[in-house]
Amino acid sequence: MDGYGLLRELTESHGPVGFETDPRELVAEELDGDVDRLRTDAMGNVVGTVEGGEDAPELLIAAHMDEIGFMVRHVDDDGFVRVSPLGGWNPEILRSARVRVHADDGEDPIDGVVGAVPAHVRDTDSERDVEDVAIDLGLDAETARERVSVGDPVTMRAPTERIGECVSGKSLDDRAGVWAVLRAAARAEPEATVHYVATTQEEVGLRGAEGVGVDVDPDVAIAVDGTLERTVPGVDPADRVTTLGDGVAIKQKDATVVPTPAVVERLEALAADRDVPFQREVAANIGTDTGALQTAAGSTPVGAVSIPVRYHHSTVETAHFGDLAATVDLLVAVAEAGATGLWAATDTAASGDDEEENIDGGVDR
Repeated sequence: MDGYGLLRELTESHGPVGFETDPRELVAEELDGDVDRLRTDAMGNVVGTVEGGEDAPELLIAAHMDEIGFMVRHVDDDGFVRVSPLGGWNPEILRSARVRVHADDGEDPIDGVVGAVPAHVRDTDSERDVEDVAIDLGLDAETARERVSVGDPVTMRAPTERIGECVSGKSLDDRAGVWAVLRAAARAEPEATVHYVATTQEEVGLRGAEGVGVDVDPDVAIAVDGTLERTVPGVDPADRVTTLGDGVAIKQKDATVVPTPAVVERLEALAADRDVPFQREVAANIGTDTGALQTAAGSTPVGAVSIPVRYHHSTVETAHFGDLAATVDLLVAVAEAGATGLWAATDTAASGDDEEENIDGGVDR
């Protein structure tokens, strides 16, 4: 599958926290043939392993495949569905949203909408909470209760589209990271053992990564995730974190981790050696799987690379094609450097070849 087609399939698939079946199947299908071993664990994490030589160091590269969503908690007497959040939501973006209820009734999922109060009668001072969201299925109460059960997951519906030099859609956080891991697995020729991983339940506490970190216990772990990009009107430049189009971000810290300084140094050296555009990221109010991977098996050297994503946790998350391509190029360098190349500061950067990612055109050049 070409690069853009894969990204579109990943982002448009439905896989909320704890119910990641659809993206998991896509990941497993794409990894098959690029790895020596492929498995899924009890948390639903996918681990594809490329075996290195005897006693080769082990490197883990992970991105999370869950998306924020909801869970049905009640169907009221008028047939409206009330929900509980799976992950962090800004209630403002939910007005007029299109949603999908994944009812466990043997039938197709049920599409619905979150209504909006008409401007003619709206109280401009009112605030809305996620718990106030009411999903209209266009069904009467009896039919809605026959089709929908408490505990059914709910996701947003939105297309993935090109806009200018960018791509916009739902769940770029972090299906874009999963896409980058898959593209790196297809291109890299590592000598070390490399575990390419798609994790679950990141949005509710880094749970999948914690399980993977115990099961795999790599010498070095690298997490790939979306990060805040706020170069929009009204935001102080000091609060923007990253800039769209300036390249892959190499994390210096976030709310869950201070990455291993030697690994951060090697990531920057690899990017410079391969002429991969990068920027440094310091984030205060987001967390990533990096934090869980650092401590799950005691202590593990870790690093993190991030894709700048504008309009985080919405149906119009937006990323720049150049940043996506740079992320893949850096991950290829990471895989080919291996765990020793990332951890030993005296090692030279991997030489690699001249192949680069071209996500906009959907092909490598």
